[in-house]
Amino acid sequence: MQLRHLALVALAAACLVPSAGGADAGRNIPVGVYGNVDRFDRMTGQQTDSGLAFIGWDQGRTWGKPYTYFLETLGDRPHIALKTERGGGTISMRAIAQGQGDAHIIGLAEAISEGGKPVFLRPLGEMNNTFNPYCACRGNPANSAKWYRKAFQRIYLISHGGSADQLTRKLRRLGMPGVSADVPVNPSPQLTVVWNPLAVGEPPIPGNSFRDYFPGLAFLDAYGNDYYNFGTYAFVRTTDLYKAYPSKPFVIPEWGTAVDDPGYIQAFAAWVKSHRRVKFLGFYNGKNGGRLDLAGKPRARAAYKRYIVPLTR
Repeated sequence: MQLRHLALVALAAACLVPSAGGADAGRNIPVGVYGNVDRFDRMTGQQTDSGLAFIGWDQGRTWGKPYTYFLETLGDRPHIALKTERGGGTISMRAIAQGQGDAHIIGLAEAISEGGKPVFLRPLGEMNNTFNPYCACRGNPANSAKWYRKAFQRIYLISHGGSADQLTRKLRRLGMPGVSADVPVNPSPQLTVVWNPLAVGEPPIPGNSFRDYFPGLAFLDAYGNDYYNFGTYAFVRTTDLYKAYPSKPFVIPEWGTAVDDPGYIQAFAAWVKSHRRVKFLGFYNGKNGGRLDLAGKPRARAAYKRYIVPLTR
C-alpha cells in the first residue's frame, strides 16, 4: 500500500448516501482488518473474519516465520497478500512465469491444504502502481504486463493444485514450463485467489490500466479495488472496475480513511449495499496511533459502527 497515491483510485464523482441506520438484512459480508484485530473489534463491535499479512517471496519457506504462523494467527479466513521482495532484491514476473519461484507457490499451497482453513490469497496486488517493483510502468522488460499475466496465471494454477501431469498440460498450453510434483488440490472457495489492480493506474498512462494486466476470467476467483480516503473520494472508477467482469465476485481487499470523515464511511456503505457482488471488505487500520487508525477518528468510528457493522451480520 502506498499512502500518497492510493487516493488516485477515487476520482471526482457524486457520492451515494444510504438511508439512516445503514442495515442490509441478510447480506452478512465477511470482513477483514489489517492491524490489531482484537482492538479493532472492541472499538467497533465488529466480528472480524480475517486478518491480513503481507509476505515476501519465499517468506515462510526459507526466511521469516513459517507459513503455518500466518495461517494459524490470521483468523478464520486468513488473508495473505503475496509480494515479490526477498533477501537481496525481488523476483521478476518473468522468473515466476518460467517456474523459478515454484518452490514458494507449492510450499504455500501445501500449507493452505494442511491448514484446512478457507484462505484469501492476493498475489502481486496493485500491479499497476508504480511503487510496486513488478509494475510494468517502471520499464523493466522482465516485469512487462505480458509477463505479469503469465506469472499470475501460474500462481493461480499451482495454488489450486492438481497432479503434475494435469498442471504441466495446463501450463504448457499457456507457453510456460510444467511442474515435476503433484500439488494438493485447493478448490475454490476453500482457496480464493484475488486479482487486485488499482481501478486507475498510478501513473494513469497507456499500458498501465487494469485491463493491460487482466489474466483472464479462468485465472481468478474474485477481483477488486483498494479504496482509501485521503481528503477526497468518489466511486466512479471503482464502479468502472466493478462493471468490467460481471461474472466474478468483487472484493475490496483494502480500504480506510486518513481523515475523520463520517460521510466517507456512509457513502462507502451505500456503494457496497447497491453493488450486490461485493463479497468481502478488508479495512486497513494499520498501526496503533497511525495515520489510518480509526481510534483517533471518533466521528468516522461512529459511522463505521452505524453503517458498516450491520452489513457484516
